[in-house]
Amino acid sequence: MATTVDREIGGGPATRLVLAGAIAGLGSGLVFGILMGMMAMLPMVGMLIGVENAIVGFLVHMTLSAIIGAIYGLTGGRLATSWGSAIVGGVIYGVFWWVLGGLVLMPLLLGMNEMILAIGQPQWTSLVGHLLYGIITALLFMPLLKRL
Repeated sequence: MATTVDREIGGGPATRLVLAGAIAGLGSGLVFGILMGMMAMLPMVGMLIGVENAIVGFLVHMTLSAIIGAIYGLTGGRLATSWGSAIVGGVIYGVFWWVLGGLVLMPLLLGMNEMILAIGQPQWTSLVGHLLYGIITALLFMPLLKRL
């Protein structure tokens, strides 16, 4: 039946990887989003689209989580052949997005150029969130891929 669905939506193995990654990204994005909400960071995420609001920030965050999860599915998902490799891959993926997203793109897009690659308490907390995101995405991805 899954093969029929893949053919109907014009996919195949890559479609399964993207879909499993996006769903895993949403699951881990929810955990990271809760952490961000507790730290009152979601309004700043909303500013990425010009709306300083926690609900909008959460929606932007979840959209990005699904996209980044789909990218994981296409790239790192093929390497997650065991729980150990999934965790290592999730850690690497989390660090990658912490550097690219948290330390470079977010400050750049918000006009906080002096914060690019700056390391302080908020950035270390962001690292923890990105590590959680990467690890949870990788751990959710494996069983999701088997089900799709």
